[in-house]
Amino acid sequence: MSAGTRNPASTGDRGQLVLVAALALALVLVSLGIAYLQLGYHDDIDAGSDDPAHQLEGTLEEVVHDAAVDIPGTYSWSERDDAATSIRAEVDPVRETLETMRLSDGHAYTVDINQTSASQWATQNCPHGPDREFGDCIAIDGVILQERNDRTHVLGAAFDLEITTPAGETVALSLIEIQAA
Repeated sequence: MSAGTRNPASTGDRGQLVLVAALALALVLVSLGIAYLQLGYHDDIDAGSDDPAHQLEGTLEEVVHDAAVDIPGTYSWSERDDAATSIRAEVDPVRETLETMRLSDGHAYTVDINQTSASQWATQNCPHGPDREFGDCIAIDGVILQERNDRTHVLGAAFDLEITTPAGETVALSLIEIQAA
């Protein structure tokens, strides 16, 4: 073949290669666009929630649930005071952190134990009756406990929330309930 002649087969192959590369690039760009649109999306999180009481309650609920998991396996009913102390030992550092976390933004939070509400809840709501063989139900330091097979079970905890922001002050009761098994 001379230098001035072109091979028609190689020109067609090159065109097909360019077409395949453009198609692959288009697919990548479409995938990136979809990923970008979904970035940060999570259907069980309300990203627009700016309610401090709701946020505080969510954090308290998580720490109480986590602290309660091992209580039945660790504490008998006669050790219920120690069980309540254990829950408080997990909750108190989180309460302290919550109270100071947004001071620089002008938000002041106070999270206090509400023994009265915990006692009322225990009196009115503890699982009992002929089909349940559960024992006493009491509140100690805002933690609701029940005896089940001589083991201590955590049913919940009660907190008073006082929220001061530049927009005003809010007072709320947060009663964390752990679903009975």
